Order: sequence, then C-alpha cells, then structure tokens
Amino acid sequence: MRKPELATAVADQTGLTRDKASEVITAFTDQVSAAAARGEDITLIGFGTFTVRHREARDGRNPQTGASIRIPASKTVGFKAGKALKDSLR
Repeated sequence: MRKPELATAVADQTGLTRDKASEVITAFTDQVSAAAARGEDITLIGFGTFTVRHREARDGRNPQTGASIRIPASKTVGFKAGKALKDSLR
C-alpha cells in the first residue's frame, strides 16, 4: 500500500477528506522522522516501536572488484512490531 491508498483508507474510516488524511499521514511521518533525528524511540502501543540503531564501522567488499573497503559507522531506524500487529498477521 502506498501513501495515496493509505490516505484513501484513512479518509474512508475517519470521515476526513482524502487531502486532510494525507496531511495527517505527512504530519505523522514528519514527527517520527524528527524524533528519530533527535535519537528518541517512538512507541505506538499495540502497533510497534521505531528505534534508532547504531551500526559499528566494519570491513566490506566491493562486489564488482572484490576490493576491501571500510564501511563507516552509521545510524539507522529499526522497527519492532507490537503484539497486536503480530497477532493480526495470524
């Protein structure tokens, strides 16, 4: 499902217009991004938790040449599904 389909589904369920639902989704993703940039975890009870994860620097290989390269340390966002989301998949 892409953002337009999600906005339509949210609009149908809430009675909002599709444009308003799209604004709500954009505001949500902006806030999640801003919190992650500050290093904060975002927990939505029953849905899941977004966490900032730290990757250590490591050695890798260039797949084209086979040359050894150094991959620098970085941050990424992880997601762990909550119980309600996991149960909905059964």
